[in-house]
This record gives sequence, structure tokens and C-alpha cells, in this order.
Amino acid sequence: MFSIPTYPDLFWVTAVLAIFLVGVSKAGFGGGTGLIATPLLALTIPVADAAALLLPLLIIADLFSIYHYWGVYDRRLIRIMVPAAVVGIALGALFFNTFSHNDRILKFGIGLLSVLFVLFELFRTRIFDRLEEHRPSDGAGILLSSVAGFTSTLAHAGGPPATMYLLPQKLSRQVFVGTSVVFFTAVNLIKLIPYSYLGLLRVGNLTTILILSPMAYLGVRAGIYLNHRFTDRWFNRVIYVLLFLTGVQLMSGRNLLGFLFA
Repeated sequence: MFSIPTYPDLFWVTAVLAIFLVGVSKAGFGGGTGLIATPLLALTIPVADAAALLLPLLIIADLFSIYHYWGVYDRRLIRIMVPAAVVGIALGALFFNTFSHNDRILKFGIGLLSVLFVLFELFRTRIFDRLEEHRPSDGAGILLSSVAGFTSTLAHAGGPPATMYLLPQKLSRQVFVGTSVVFFTAVNLIKLIPYSYLGLLRVGNLTTILILSPMAYLGVRAGIYLNHRFTDRWFNRVIYVLLFLTGVQLMSGRNLLGFLFA
């Protein structure tokens, strides 16, 4: 029988919220929702532990999502994106291996990615207006998919570069979501190889993963429901504010939220 690792009290609050939001994002509701998972967990545990704990849960959410969207994706784009992402995953694994013993650098990096993503979203309309004037080439798709593989390996944050390539393709909403789901399912499964090689996957996390996995399912079901009935505008705004504050905290290295659970 596997024991539950000892975590700070705040971990369980952030973990439940993070995994639920990952599920919502995997179902296509809330553009940047899933990006907040690693930064939230990194507030309470080391970055390497947060990334390793999230990967199996992301894969569980992927499997729930791909069942719903299987067959509804652009095969040509997947053939371009997945091989390019493998290069980014390899580079991300090399970066992780280099700085795995310096959690301060990793937290600063994830915090910076979080803040940059929020800034990206603020100027997203202008960026995509320009991109849509000239649909990204296959070469741009290879570059952006490689970046997606890199940032996904570090912080499970490959959404923005992948979206920069997919959105201007003018796919239907269902095909856009389905292509994203298939792409990140493949990316997350491939990431098991370097994570295992780097010793990030630990048997001791199994009990925690089993406890949290129902939240991934509930998040996916909630995301599918919301995706067909509501706009995600205000939902995204709340997530971006939370992501920005989390990113600033990780960059500062100070426990700005600790007073809530003192």
C-alpha cells in the first residue's frame, strides 16, 4: 500500500484547483486555464515535483478529452506539429537536467512564463490580426511547435505557441479544440520518456495522483458543458489575474499567499 507524501496544507488547495482547471482547459474551455496548474503547485512544492506530479494527471485528462474529440482534428497539422515538438521536448529536458537542482531558477522561469503569457493575452487581438493576414507557413508551424514542446516540458505551458500556429488556420472551433487535444496528448505521452530518464517520476506520487485524478475527470466534464453553453471571456479574465499574481510571486521568491493559511 502506497503512503501519501507529506505536503503543506496549501498544496491540497492549490492541487485540487489546478487539476480541475486542467480538466476544464483540456475540454477546450478557457484558453489559458491549463497553464496555471504548474505555477499554482510550484507555490507549495519544488518545480520538479510539481511538473512530475502533474504529468500523469495531464495524461489522464487528455484521455478523457480525446475520447470526446477523437476523429475531430486536422491530420496534416498534427503531422507537422508532433515531430517538431519532439525537438522542443528534448531541449526542455536538457534545460531541466541542467537546472533541476536550482529550484529558485526554475521558479523564476515559470513565473516569467506566466507573466509573459498574461502580457501575450493582453495583446493577443493585435497579434492574431496580423497573423491572420498571412497564414503561418509550415516552417512557422515547426518553429512554434518546437517552442510548445520546450515550454510544455518545463511547465506544461505549450498552449500559447501552439495556439499562435493553430488559430490563424481558421479551423472550426471543434476541429481547433480536437487538434489541440490530439497534439498535447501526444506531447504529454512523449514527455514520459525524458521525465523518466531524469528520475522525476516517482512511485511515491501514485497515491496523490489517484486521489487527485477524479478532479481531472470533473474538470473535463465541466469544460465540455461550459464550452457548449457559455463564453469564456470573464472566466479567462479571472484566470489571467490569478496567473499574473502567481507568476509575480514565483519571480519574487516571497510567500505572498502564505498568510491565508498561517
